[in-house]
Amino acid sequence: MNASPGWYRWEGDDLILKVRVQPRASRDELGEAQESYLKVRITAPPVDGKANAHLIRFLADVFNVAKSRITLLDGETSREKRLRIESPRTLPPGIPPPGRL
Repeated sequence: MNASPGWYRWEGDDLILKVRVQPRASRDELGEAQESYLKVRITAPPVDGKANAHLIRFLADVFNVAKSRITLLDGETSREKRLRIESPRTLPPGIPPPGRL
């Protein structure tokens, strides 16, 4: 079985995702995957936690889950963050379902 890239891994049905956030982008979008993170562009500024809240809302839409099912594990004040997404219903290209690496 192949190992997953360094930017995501599965813990049971939960997806652990490493991202590098680019705030103040022209639009919200998933960018290219690097070896150790997935680039995510968001329109929110990095002020008073607004970017983190916006990131969670955006990822909730991408993965088709409630915002409450996404937890920021670390990187609260950093551009590089690690998040847990509980049982994502939709997976973007590049992330196979658990057990199908």
